[in-house]
Amino acid sequence: MGTNRLGEAPSAYLRSAAHQPVWWHAWGPEPFAEARATDRPVLLDIGAVWCHWCHVMDEESYENPSLAEYLNDHFVCVKVDRDERPDVDTRYQRAVQVITRQGGWPLTGFLTPDAELFFGGTYFPPEPAHGRPSFRQILERVAEVWRTERGRVADQSRALRETLSEYLDETASGEVTGPALADAGHRILAAADRVHGGFGQSPKFPHPATLLFLLHRWCDAPEATLKGVIERTLDGMANGGFRDLLGGGFHRYSVDERWIIPHFEKMASDNAELLTAFAAAGALFRRPDWLDAAGDAVRWIGDVLAQPGGGFGASQDADRGPGDDGSYFTWSAEEIRGVLSGTDADLAMARYGVGTDGRMPHDPTRNVLFHAAAPEELARRFDLPVAGIQSMLTRIEARLRTTRLARPSPFVDPTAYANWNAMLAGALLRAGPALSSDTAVHQGLDALERLRREHGSDGRVSHLPGIATGLLDDPVQSAAAALDAFEVTGEPGWLEWARALMERVWEHHWDGERGGFLDVARDRPGEGLLGSPAKPIQDSPNGSSNGVAGVTLARLYEHTREPRWRERHRALVNAFGGLGSHLGLFASAYLLAADWLVHPPVHLVITGPQGNTLADLLHRRALAAFLPRRVIIRLVPGTDPARLTPALRALEPLAGEVRAVACVGDHCLAPVADPEEWSARLRSIVPGTGAGG
Repeated sequence: MGTNRLGEAPSAYLRSAAHQPVWWHAWGPEPFAEARATDRPVLLDIGAVWCHWCHVMDEESYENPSLAEYLNDHFVCVKVDRDERPDVDTRYQRAVQVITRQGGWPLTGFLTPDAELFFGGTYFPPEPAHGRPSFRQILERVAEVWRTERGRVADQSRALRETLSEYLDETASGEVTGPALADAGHRILAAADRVHGGFGQSPKFPHPATLLFLLHRWCDAPEATLKGVIERTLDGMANGGFRDLLGGGFHRYSVDERWIIPHFEKMASDNAELLTAFAAAGALFRRPDWLDAAGDAVRWIGDVLAQPGGGFGASQDADRGPGDDGSYFTWSAEEIRGVLSGTDADLAMARYGVGTDGRMPHDPTRNVLFHAAAPEELARRFDLPVAGIQSMLTRIEARLRTTRLARPSPFVDPTAYANWNAMLAGALLRAGPALSSDTAVHQGLDALERLRREHGSDGRVSHLPGIATGLLDDPVQSAAAALDAFEVTGEPGWLEWARALMERVWEHHWDGERGGFLDVARDRPGEGLLGSPAKPIQDSPNGSSNGVAGVTLARLYEHTREPRWRERHRALVNAFGGLGSHLGLFASAYLLAADWLVHPPVHLVITGPQGNTLADLLHRRALAAFLPRRVIIRLVPGTDPARLTPALRALEPLAGEVRAVACVGDHCLAPVADPEEWSARLRSIVPGTGAGG
């Protein structure tokens, strides 16, 4: 079979459709010009290479020659990779949600030749089922409406655009206060599942930015309910099938409320944020099991996503091919007993709940592995010491992992998107010290070095090298990671790059009238709804670009003491202040940005010459600690005093001596030089985590 226009597309998702008999176009002006010339509507399909139901609809419909012939005759067909074009996905997802009250992938939209949406949905079955029409029936009805009811199409598309403008610009000015942040925390707790952890019922998404905000809240005002929600959520994710217990890393979301049955795809962005959350909470509460989960995520990132020369791919698919649904990640009882024997097999079946709640709904013989029983319970059940059980479980896990590695594995998308690479780099730089992993830190630095090398150090970062996309998330995430690299290495070049990135973001994305950052630079033209300005504050589910930008502006101010960064931080927070705190769970990245404005930062200052062994150890201890609004400063002889707060300038005489100093706001504690005393000092800053905490 030949290929259509997508055979040379840079996107793996688009290339996967190159063999289909549909005469696909990639997004751009050409298909809309063709639609105008031939007076046909446009079929828009948005999906992703990791998306199970996208593969299903491809196989059922777009690979059907008869249906493809109908599509080619009556529509101009456009296929979009949501990972490659998040700007397209954001707008048309919202537009379809206005019509159907639901979204997701595959997204199926019907557009005018001017790229205005007039109807849409998500997955459509090949045959009528459960009261839903078939895809062919939908296509025939849309084609008929296009031919005979053109006025209705125009009215519908116009009304959708007007409604969409209200959804896309989420600015609502207002000042955020301490009580408003506390109220946002209460709203989040009200949505928490107090039994199984997480938020809402099913399906459950992880909301890692929310967990970080709750960690900040607990550090500022510790109380049992808050800690309980954090613990149950992290325990649920760490012990359920949502976490890949053999391969490491986390799947995209859980189908059930107990975190047992996941959607199996793994995303670079999700794992970056979850790595940060697990490492932070593990360090704060001194939970080795959460740090183990973070360490396993680092292992998966290195084994599966890492690329030679630095950088990371985008995702790992859920499936191995058509008709598959997570078989690489699941096990039958027979497979387990084929690998293990005797007590080992019985112990594995009990530990991983084989034959119980992890059975796949479509095939109960296959099981998602989850921690159904703790080692202590297994020790009682098998009448063995806990240490012996743990040794056996380590051996069992290694055997199962080796066996699984021999299976044909799901596709890994090697595309190195700038924002997701920056997110992973920053996560590795933050988590590495907490995990005592120099490898993680070096991987993060290598990825960030590659990003800067490929995109340049002048503040221009595109979604992919050489393609001018003008997306906000790429430079914002890169600046955040550059500040992480600066705190880890002390190299001023990272600070300068962060400054250049955020200067350019301010110049090209800031809305001078209503405030807030536009998700696409003002000078980027686009078809149809791409002309609708969007300033998102809601997480989706990764932290919003405006939220991440707010935290980055705050950190830039703390590291440079340049007033413009503080002013811009305040302007950003206030631009969304009338709405952000009320969104609670759905705007947690913004709440973190507001938290940096409302509450004082914690400066951890290490003084002493570069390369001093003791100073390096004190520095590593500071990097490994989790504290709210943490700023780490390496104060060496010759540091520009203009970069320091008035309180920190008083420490300048110590620049040549090895000391560690913690300052909360303008109050500095006495300098210490002993590493153990420094660790105790760091714990003492947060109520409830002192020496006995």
